[in-house]
Amino acid sequence: MMLLTPAQAATLKNWFLPERPGPLIGSHLIHTGNGACFVDRWPAPQAVLVETAGNYTLLGEAQALTPAEIRPHIKGFVETSEAFVPLLKAAFPDVKTWQRVVFAQPDTPSQVTAGAHSVRRLVSSDTHLLCGLDPESAWISKTWGGPQGLATSGFGWGAFVAGELASVACTFFLGETYEEIGVVTEPRFRGSGLSTACARALCNDIRARGHQPSWTTSPDNLASVRVAEKLGFTVQRNDLLYVVGIDVPELE
Repeated sequence: MMLLTPAQAATLKNWFLPERPGPLIGSHLIHTGNGACFVDRWPAPQAVLVETAGNYTLLGEAQALTPAEIRPHIKGFVETSEAFVPLLKAAFPDVKTWQRVVFAQPDTPSQVTAGAHSVRRLVSSDTHLLCGLDPESAWISKTWGGPQGLATSGFGWGAFVAGELASVACTFFLGETYEEIGVVTEPRFRGSGLSTACARALCNDIRARGHQPSWTTSPDNLASVRVAEKLGFTVQRNDLLYVVGIDVPELE
């Protein structure tokens, strides 16, 4: 497959429209430059593979690709249609599926409630705080190229307790219409409502940009589902991702 330049990838914008809630990998690449775009040929590609931080979208004509062509390029979570499933299974015999439930927020969330914490937008000087997150929380910044990228993006919010970064919510995938939310809370602060407070602030920010928040989780992640419901998200669809070369995430 051919790796496109950022300018070439930007010309494929219509491949990722119209958007729907859920992974927005192609749009995120175009808007932020984080990731890579591969095609079967250039110009006039028939199949497109886009990646950002181990998240992939594969679309177009499945017959335009062979298992050998995609095998070097995929390791992680793949969003695609059923037409590509035989190709994925031929390239990766151990491919797994991960059930997902996709939410969108139809109404404006309420204002952030004051508590024993403060919630604010992350800025560049917060980079070291993001670097200091527990390893299981570190994934929150990966679609921005790491802690510095998230801290300087303007798309991250933090909840602070006694000056300590306790929870982070960010736009994990940035689209034209939707912004897909990611949120983590440090282990010792869980159960204190910080994920909800932090995500609520982010939702208000997303609305101020004229976009709509979306939220994706696994149906058995009841804590994540409860936060989404508290914020007024409603289920849009049940979906799945194909998991290649890594373990299906398990709840802590």
